[in-house]
Amino acid sequence: MANETLARRYAIAVFGLAQDSGRIERVGNDLSSIVRALNEDAGTREFFISPIVVRANKERAITATFNGKVDEIALHTVLLLVRKRREAILDELLTEYRKLELASRGMEPLTITTAQELPDSELRSLVEHLERTYSKKFDVTVKRDPALIGGVRIVMGDRRIDGTVAGRLEELSRNLFAGGH
Repeated sequence: MANETLARRYAIAVFGLAQDSGRIERVGNDLSSIVRALNEDAGTREFFISPIVVRANKERAITATFNGKVDEIALHTVLLLVRKRREAILDELLTEYRKLELASRGMEPLTITTAQELPDSELRSLVEHLERTYSKKFDVTVKRDPALIGGVRIVMGDRRIDGTVAGRLEELSRNLFAGGH
């Protein structure tokens, strides 16, 4: 939670710079590219987040890899995280940046997870119902998770609606054991 709050503060600052320069989408895409590149390989990820690796070495490696290939704001954000020993929040910073980007377009992230793929008409109907109910527009991500058995799990920001069979079984189990049996 503390990392999320800290990542949000950094994301707000970075988003403000990107917005002022008219490069919101480019900075977001370049931050995504950097995160992908750093997470692509376990050794690279370990080098980046390791507190043992000298910061100057990390800065040189990052600059050599990304300078001229990504937006300056994205590059300097990563370098700032290294200087402040906050490398571990980069993934969360990107998540928070994307939320700000969606909000600037009047949207909120919505993740719908189901055991089986939903027909387009059902998915569209569900999203439209949620948009009417919450008076929001959503950027929808659909995931499949066969472990859910059936039903649907919806995540909207910090709101979670679990209508899955697995979720109901888990709740039933908690209730049975909470009764002291």
